[in-house]
Amino acid sequence: MAAGRKASSLCSVDFEVFGNVQGVFFRKYTKINAAKHKLVGWVMNTPHNTVIGQLQGETANVRLMRKWLRVTGSPLSRIDRCEFKNEKNISVLEFSDFDIRKTKP
Repeated sequence: MAAGRKASSLCSVDFEVFGNVQGVFFRKYTKINAAKHKLVGWVMNTPHNTVIGQLQGETANVRLMRKWLRVTGSPLSRIDRCEFKNEKNISVLEFSDFDIRKTKP
């Protein structure tokens, strides 16, 4: 689903994952699973040893990805908790793909 595409039930949510989530291919697996669920957005490591990002797509698919972020993660990760913020319905997607972003200093 490309940026600008309209759908009847799109949503957007920001997330932050806490635990052993850096150095364990968490961002790579997040991108793979986002593509599997036809989601767009981004993911990035933080200087605080967490992973943050934003998901956009069909509400049902975002719900599935939220569960993956809370429970599954990458094979070597240990998820202590996952926080979601700024969840909202949207009329169009703001991204055309799901990207891994560079860590901000």
